[in-house]
Amino acid sequence: MKHQIKAWVILTSLLALVACTQPQWIDHRGASVRAADLEGRWVVVNYWAEWCAPCREELPELNSLSRASDQVVVLGIHFDAYQGEELRALSEEMDIGFSVVGHDFAEAYGLALPQVLPTTYVINPQGTLSHTLQGPQTEQELMALLPTGGVEND
Repeated sequence: MKHQIKAWVILTSLLALVACTQPQWIDHRGASVRAADLEGRWVVVNYWAEWCAPCREELPELNSLSRASDQVVVLGIHFDAYQGEELRALSEEMDIGFSVVGHDFAEAYGLALPQVLPTTYVINPQGTLSHTLQGPQTEQELMALLPTGGVEND
């Protein structure tokens, strides 16, 4: 009985440890964005800044894309790495409807800090970088890159 309890404690501890090692990030609203939630979906990652006029023009297109398909996740990253209340307030002021995460998200996926804004990275459902796009994008242009409107063909 003693060995069974000890084995159960070890197993429970290991499962808890594995659950804690799954990458997750906190968006500008304080919500969790977990790597597990992105698996099997297209992820469109957009670097933006409030001082970038093309970024401002592109944001409504990205908001629309974020609502277009449950197979597409749009994430923003503020170029100047604002955090906390400052990022939340700015994102609300700019009417961003999708999650804005930190530079740690880009690092986890190996995305380089762009030299041009806006820059958009498209990550395929297998979790690898599919496209790097510089300059403003439209919902239609982005959807054209995602087979069958965001759902990958077999």
